[in-house]
Amino acid sequence: RGVTSELVSRLLHLHFRDSKTKVSGDALQLMVEFLRIFVVEAAVRGVRQAQAEGAVLVDVDQLEKVLPQLLLDF
Repeated sequence: RGVTSELVSRLLHLHFRDSKTKVSGDALQLMVEFLRIFVVEAAVRGVRQAQAEGAVLVDVDQLEKVLPQLLLDF
Protein backbone atom coordinates (compact mmCIF):
# COMPACT_ATOMS: atom_id res chain seq x y z
CA ARG A 1 0.00 0.00 0.00
CA GLY A 2 2.49 2.62 1.08
CA VAL A 3 1.78 6.29 0.64
CA THR A 4 -1.53 6.73 -1.19
CA SER A 5 -3.08 9.74 -2.88
CA GLU A 6 -5.97 9.59 -0.44
CA LEU A 7 -3.65 9.68 2.57
CA VAL A 8 -1.63 12.61 1.23
CA SER A 9 -4.77 14.50 0.29
CA ARG A 10 -6.16 14.07 3.81
CA LEU A 11 -2.87 15.16 5.38
CA LEU A 12 -2.67 18.25 3.19
CA HIS A 13 -6.28 19.23 3.85
CA LEU A 14 -5.75 18.92 7.61
CA HIS A 15 -3.30 21.81 7.41
CA PHE A 16 -5.03 24.12 4.95
CA ARG A 17 -6.37 27.29 6.55
CA ASP A 18 -9.11 27.66 3.95
CA SER A 19 -11.38 24.62 3.56
CA LYS A 20 -11.95 25.62 -0.09
CA THR A 21 -8.28 25.12 -0.99
CA LYS A 22 -7.82 22.51 -3.71
CA VAL A 23 -4.83 20.50 -4.89
CA SER A 24 -4.41 19.58 -8.53
CA GLY A 25 -3.92 15.96 -9.49
CA ASP A 26 -0.36 16.64 -10.65
CA ALA A 27 0.54 18.39 -7.39
CA LEU A 28 -0.95 15.53 -5.40
CA GLN A 29 1.02 12.93 -7.36
CA LEU A 30 4.19 14.97 -6.84
CA MET A 31 3.61 15.06 -3.07
CA VAL A 32 2.92 11.31 -3.02
CA GLU A 33 6.22 10.61 -4.77
CA PHE A 34 8.09 13.08 -2.55
CA LEU A 35 6.77 11.47 0.64
CA ARG A 36 7.49 7.96 -0.67
CA ILE A 37 11.10 8.89 -1.41
CA PHE A 38 11.45 10.70 1.93
CA VAL A 39 10.21 7.68 3.91
CA VAL A 40 12.41 5.23 2.01
CA GLU A 41 15.46 7.46 2.48
CA ALA A 42 14.72 7.81 6.21
CA ALA A 43 14.49 4.03 6.52
CA VAL A 44 17.75 3.45 4.63
CA ARG A 45 19.62 6.03 6.70
CA GLY A 46 18.16 4.59 9.88
CA VAL A 47 19.39 1.11 8.93
CA ARG A 48 22.87 2.43 8.14
CA GLN A 49 23.00 4.24 11.48
CA ALA A 50 21.88 1.11 13.33
CA GLN A 51 24.51 -0.96 11.54
CA ALA A 52 27.19 1.59 12.44
CA GLU A 53 26.16 1.27 16.08
CA GLY A 54 26.08 -2.52 15.94
CA ALA A 55 22.33 -2.62 16.56
CA VAL A 56 20.16 -5.36 15.12
CA LEU A 57 16.97 -3.27 14.92
CA VAL A 58 16.32 0.34 13.97
CA ASP A 59 14.60 2.33 16.67
CA VAL A 60 13.73 5.95 17.31
CA ASP A 61 17.28 6.74 18.47
CA GLN A 62 18.79 5.97 15.06
CA LEU A 63 16.07 7.89 13.24
CA GLU A 64 16.59 10.90 15.50
CA LYS A 65 20.28 10.85 14.69
CA VAL A 66 19.77 10.85 10.91
CA LEU A 67 16.78 13.23 10.82
CA PRO A 68 18.64 16.59 10.91
CA GLN A 69 20.76 15.78 7.85
CA LEU A 70 17.83 14.15 6.09
CA LEU A 71 15.76 17.31 6.48
CA LEU A 72 18.62 19.43 5.20
CA ASP A 73 19.02 17.16 2.17
CA PHE A 74 15.34 17.49 1.29
